[in-house]
Amino acid sequence: MRILGIDPGYAILGYGIIEMRGNRFKVIDYGAVTTEAGMEMPDRLKVLYNSLMELIGRFEPEVASVEELFFNTNAKTAILVGQARGVALLACSNSGLEIAEYTPLQIKQALVGNGRAEKKQVQFMVKTILNLKEAPKPDDTADALAAAICHGHSAGARNRLKGL
Repeated sequence: MRILGIDPGYAILGYGIIEMRGNRFKVIDYGAVTTEAGMEMPDRLKVLYNSLMELIGRFEPEVASVEELFFNTNAKTAILVGQARGVALLACSNSGLEIAEYTPLQIKQALVGNGRAEKKQVQFMVKTILNLKEAPKPDDTADALAAAICHGHSAGARNRLKGL
C-alpha cells in the first residue's frame, strides 16, 4: 500500500510518501511545499493544490493520511491552516484517494506509544522506523511521514483483525 502523509499548513505543507509491504515501511519521497509570506491566501492555496495534484499524479498513492487540525489559541492561524487542510483534502478527494484523518494525539500514540510525546521523540521514531540517517527537515516533513506511518499501523491492524 502506498500512503501519502500530509501535515497541513499554508506557509509550509509537509508531505511524505511511503510504501507499506507487510509490516515494513519504505520511503518513496518526502518534502515540503512552501508558499511565500507576501502571497495572497487564494494564491497560496492554489500553489498547495497544484503541488499536491502533481505529487499524487507522480507517485500514485492509494490513500492519504491527513493530520487533523489542532486548534491553538490563535483563531486566525487555525482558520488559515484549516483552509490549507481543506485544499489538501480536496486534492486527495479529486484524485480518488481514500482519505484517513488522525489527530496529533493518535499519530504520537501510534509512533511513540504516548499521545503526549514530544516532537523530538516522534522525529526519532520516524527516523528509526524508516531507517533514515537523520530526522527529516523541516519538522512538517517528519510530521507528514508520521501521519503516513500511523495509517500504515492502523490499516495493518485492521487487516490482521479481518483475518481472525
